[in-house]
Amino acid sequence: MELQTGGLLGIVILVLDILAILKVIQSGMPVLNKALWIAIILILPVIGLILWYLIGSR
Repeated sequence: MELQTGGLLGIVILVLDILAILKVIQSGMPVLNKALWIAIILILPVIGLILWYLIGSR
């Protein structure tokens, strides 16, 4: 069985989202900010991931 391209892309996005959530948890920001960022990443996986790396990780 082959892994379809969409399935592979989904796995990559899932792994990147998990890594972003781990970075959010390890960050020194307040708990409310962490919860909001995690919610954004979970609700909007691709956009939330991009926003975290552009805005939130600073």
